[in-house]
Amino acid sequence: MKVVAATFLKSATAAAEYPPPTLPEVAFLGRSNVGKSSLINSLLGVPGLARTSQTPGRTQLINFFEINRELRFVDLPGYGYARVPQAVRERWRPMIEGYLNHRSALALCVLIVDARLEPQPLDLTMYEWLVAMSRRFCVVATKADKLSRSQLLSRLSALRTVYGPGVVPYSALTHAGAEQVWEVIHAAIAAWQPRRNSLKPETESGN
Repeated sequence: MKVVAATFLKSATAAAEYPPPTLPEVAFLGRSNVGKSSLINSLLGVPGLARTSQTPGRTQLINFFEINRELRFVDLPGYGYARVPQAVRERWRPMIEGYLNHRSALALCVLIVDARLEPQPLDLTMYEWLVAMSRRFCVVATKADKLSRSQLLSRLSALRTVYGPGVVPYSALTHAGAEQVWEVIHAAIAAWQPRRNSLKPETESGN
């Protein structure tokens, strides 16, 4: 996709604050230090659009970005960072689960893992949840540029054994992997239909 317009739309903490579910949404989720914002900025070619920081845990809201008036990227709070205050971490879980459980506009979840690490318990939990909830998703292994070719091949083999053969290695520095990620996004958008969750209806703003 040629990105001609990418703008920050709004932040939210609950369904009543979400934008109307009129466009397909791609949600980015992962641990707080895995590079979610860097991945978003790299895919869009807009440095600084999504907030990045040397301090993990800075994304504390659900942030919506609109691309080409055709789709939205959604940056979810990172999970698993122990130095974030307990009160903040307690707010994150219902925010993340509420969005993932009930958002009818959600077309694709991008589960981001660190290419340098063994599968992490919290990532495995999220992966299993996405499978159980039948959410469409892909797994992207960031920071691939920090490994030698042989190291990367070894790490990918281990990750694909757990997450399946579709794990995409990615570098926000070189943009390696961007084409593959966009192919997955395009396929998800083409297949998207608003999903009606039987457990709980959404309550969204009309703004």
